[in-house]
Amino acid sequence: MIFKIGMIAAYGLMIVIIGVIGMRRTSSFKDFFLGGGNVGPWMTAFTYGTAYFSAVLFIGFAGKIGWGFGYSSLWIMVGNALLGVFGVWFFLGPKIKKMSVDYQVHTMGEFLEKRYNSKFMKLFPSISIFIFFVPYTAAVFMGLSYLFKSTFGLDYTIALLLMGGFTAIYLVMGGYKSMTMIDMAFGMIMCVGTSILLISTINVGSGLSNITATLNSINPKLTQIVGPPGIWPLFSLVFLTSIAPFGMPQLVQKFYAIKDRQSIRVGMIASTFFAVLVSGVAYFTGAVARIFISPENAPNAFQNGKPVFDAIMPEFIANVIPPSLSVLILLLILAASMSTLAALVLISSSAVAKDVYAGFIQKDVSDKKLTLLMRIASGVFVLISVILAYFKPATIVSILSISWGAIGSVFLGPFIWGLFIKRVTKLSAILASTLGLTTCIVLSIAGMTPPESGTIGMMVSLIIPPIGMLFYK
Repeated sequence: MIFKIGMIAAYGLMIVIIGVIGMRRTSSFKDFFLGGGNVGPWMTAFTYGTAYFSAVLFIGFAGKIGWGFGYSSLWIMVGNALLGVFGVWFFLGPKIKKMSVDYQVHTMGEFLEKRYNSKFMKLFPSISIFIFFVPYTAAVFMGLSYLFKSTFGLDYTIALLLMGGFTAIYLVMGGYKSMTMIDMAFGMIMCVGTSILLISTINVGSGLSNITATLNSINPKLTQIVGPPGIWPLFSLVFLTSIAPFGMPQLVQKFYAIKDRQSIRVGMIASTFFAVLVSGVAYFTGAVARIFISPENAPNAFQNGKPVFDAIMPEFIANVIPPSLSVLILLLILAASMSTLAALVLISSSAVAKDVYAGFIQKDVSDKKLTLLMRIASGVFVLISVILAYFKPATIVSILSISWGAIGSVFLGPFIWGLFIKRVTKLSAILASTLGLTTCIVLSIAGMTPPESGTIGMMVSLIIPPIGMLFYK
């Protein structure tokens, strides 16, 4: 236990030091938000991957989706790697970088405003970001707090306050410069940690063939191409988590900040490999957790005989990973989550400070004041998210699915079609954004699961712009 505490303390010290270094190198809004727009390929690859995969993947998705779908949850890994990472880098990366230079914009809201000559297309997406990224950030905080509770026996509230404090310190001080520096270390920790998690799981399970046979004896469908819930629920999860990145602001931002087109080609390969390793191990271990976790050896993971999905993976890690290595797994999930939190907070702060305040309230705001507003907004956003996480509004998977579905429904159609097709009109963009979000919310209220309602909302957003081109020149 002393060793674990020492490692976490060293980790916290590293965060503070990098925050100080980042603050000294940050003198403008572009420095704070985009790292000066000159970030190299490896830093961008790691910061993209660590923003994509967080505690939500390891704690929520691996626990619930892996447990329910078995091996077929690995289809999500395939979609995430080929579409959510490789596809975004290959198809959008060069175009986004060129667009940001040509239009002289820093945020997606600014691009949509200039592309469609519409103030609404700047205001509506910006408000949506703040509203729906708060619960997403809260879900990440929840996942980390569950992990610390399971590993250290630490009270959930205390763990929550610690995580909020860590995030606020290094991000408010140094912004994107701090984030890219620390994401290199975080990415390496995640690669080492996932490798250890995979090897330890196979070793404790007496080999992959024995694990598969045992899982098959529990339920044969858990080892089939499509798991027990069926093809549509699986498809909706693959679509939601793999297509949404084409319009997720915290991921698109990486291409505003990257140095040049050559860096995009290098970063594309590195980030795709990272996605295969990290998400593949997460879903595999989530699937085989059924073999190792039971009410007898992990009572905290069950309530009245039914699994508590957000507690499955913390208990699995505590039971499977040797104590001497468990701290590395803790650092793995902590690293993934801190990066995601930083990305979400930066985007949400820019939506308030740059898009709303500087775009509508005080248009001639100085660069120095705008940077200060970003720092203040970042701290406020962390505080609101921590307060929401304290009340544990729903399971982590539900919160993430609602957030991704909503943001994807707002941005996908207007952003993707607007990048490539000149004929897309302002009216089509407005309808795609508003009707996509409305569809997502109405279906959720009607009782449809968040991944399914988010998938349909995103489809509506994608379909409307090309339909509009049939009626308008």
